[in-house]
Amino acid sequence: MTHTRSCYSAQAFLLLAALLLMAGCQTVYYGAMEKIGVEKRDILVNRVDDAREAQQEAREQFSSALDKFIAVTNYSGGDLEKQYRLLKDEYEESKTQAETVHDEIVSVEDVANALFKEWSDEIKLYSSPELRRASQKRLNTTQKSYSKLMLAMKTAEKKIGPVLAAFNDRVLFLKHNLNANAIASLKTQGQSVETDIKSLIKDMNKSIAEADSFIKAMSNE
Repeated sequence: MTHTRSCYSAQAFLLLAALLLMAGCQTVYYGAMEKIGVEKRDILVNRVDDAREAQQEAREQFSSALDKFIAVTNYSGGDLEKQYRLLKDEYEESKTQAETVHDEIVSVEDVANALFKEWSDEIKLYSSPELRRASQKRLNTTQKSYSKLMLAMKTAEKKIGPVLAAFNDRVLFLKHNLNANAIASLKTQGQSVETDIKSLIKDMNKSIAEADSFIKAMSNE
């Protein structure tokens, strides 16, 4: 029992150390960028742009996956193995794009948190009440715009998981049932998949539009 507890303690320590190292690396990175004239707000804009591009690519990929799925359900040839592999490839690529979207959103959140903390702390350093109020107003406006952006991004991201799960179910079903009946079964369920993917794409379009608006607002300040 003592040995087991020691192992758990060691694992917990290593995990904590890794998290602290990651946080420290980000702090060092932001500091290094500031030394060459790149502020956190600039990094935030760039990362929002990266997240927007990731969602655009994911949108195109899920649209492609839907087209392939519909094509397979209408397939009447004999090489079902090939059709299965086409769908599997689309699923794997969709999954990869989903992971990229998630990573980009996390990256945006990281620098945004650092920026808003720094901004809030520095507001306290003003000696001029008028300038302090002006800076606080800008911070509030930026945070409100950012919150709207994050809501749109995360709303779209939440729909990705269920879509991937449903898509994977169909891919697995086809893998183990390479016959005409399986294709017919997929076709009867096709409307559900199509509805889910179109809903996801709609939310991604909203998120991309919010990213455009946020980038424009930050760039014009």
